[in-house]
Amino acid sequence: MQLYESKNIEERVILIGIQTDAGDDTQKSLRELEELVETAGAVTVGEVIQKRESIHPASYVGPGKLEELRELLYTLDATGIVCDDELSPAQYGTLESELQCKVMDRTLVILDIFAGRAVTKEGKLQVELAQLKYRAARLVGLRNSMSRLGGGIGTRGPGEKKLEMDRRMIRNRITQLKQDLEEMKRHRELLRGQRMKSNQKVAAIVGYTNAGKSTLLNTLTGASVLEENKLFATLDPTTRVLDLPGKQQILLTDTVGFIRKLPHHLVDAFKSTLEEAKFADIIIHVVDASNPQMDEQMHIVYDTLRQLGIEGKKIITLFNKQDQVDCPENLKDLQADCIIRTSAKTGTGMEELKEELVRMLQAEQIYIERFYGYDRANVISMIRKVGQVVEEEYYPEGISIKAYVPVEIYGKV
Repeated sequence: MQLYESKNIEERVILIGIQTDAGDDTQKSLRELEELVETAGAVTVGEVIQKRESIHPASYVGPGKLEELRELLYTLDATGIVCDDELSPAQYGTLESELQCKVMDRTLVILDIFAGRAVTKEGKLQVELAQLKYRAARLVGLRNSMSRLGGGIGTRGPGEKKLEMDRRMIRNRITQLKQDLEEMKRHRELLRGQRMKSNQKVAAIVGYTNAGKSTLLNTLTGASVLEENKLFATLDPTTRVLDLPGKQQILLTDTVGFIRKLPHHLVDAFKSTLEEAKFADIIIHVVDASNPQMDEQMHIVYDTLRQLGIEGKKIITLFNKQDQVDCPENLKDLQADCIIRTSAKTGTGMEELKEELVRMLQAEQIYIERFYGYDRANVISMIRKVGQVVEEEYYPEGISIKAYVPVEIYGKV
């Protein structure tokens, strides 16, 4: 019997964007889409930008451009197209029918990357929920498109098995996933409540994808979070304890990276995870200072935070990757309370960041000078745990303490 070696078909795709006005940043958006496609494991062989007043409601691009695309697919030996905006079911159907190739959009690519990166149970459930919501509305068109190659982008995670479900089964699965995630959300709220009772302060690390958030967390706390020079290298949030000067501690929690045109399916599915930033005391905004699109990325991060209802927080902006920047002096963020030039990779600015965290925590604390007998060991322990001890002296009768303590425990000490 002859054995045949099965090989994965290399996906060769053409990127398509619609430019609706003169100030449109379609070209930049396509550069990012190319990175996303590469991260998902495909190769970009061409790109098409069409200038239109608006996106065509039935076919995304105009009829003339469809003919051009048909010829380009043949000439470049491409296996599919990726549109830079989220396609409607009608647009999927028209493009699939007219071009007879695999049709994908930005949302599908991002969901596929997330499916490959989710590690924790909650992360996998969140991705599956986002995928099923997306696919439920596009079941027929996507089934045709995915079966064309039998693999590739869009088939990770729940995959083709889920595409063959009818809509009723998908709805049932979505209901079950929502219930499971709600249970996990309640557990997180319980942990958050315990932290608040113990007055543990939290700083949430936010930023554009690939800005260096995971490297920062690893450098500061010794966490072993995956670091890769790829979009969405890490997906599951990680929380670690950071020791600050004065024997003080703060919890650092990582969040999923933001990106332009962040799919609403993802925002909905990851809302409970992103709420960690909503309930944090301080926001650490990590910016890739070496990226030419730094200002736009900062705007997208702040815009996403506003959409999530995260406002009125103390913000420390880290202009990261200083080891790759030629002119570090022209950096500013008018929305931040403090800016620090850092390189999480080399450790530059880390001590300055710790000192700034201490300063911000102190601004919310009250300075005390007290003498406690040894029978008040529980109070002394509380001050050490949630306050910042400035000076501590031992005497035969007890301990003299000078410290900063949170307003919440001032009455207890």
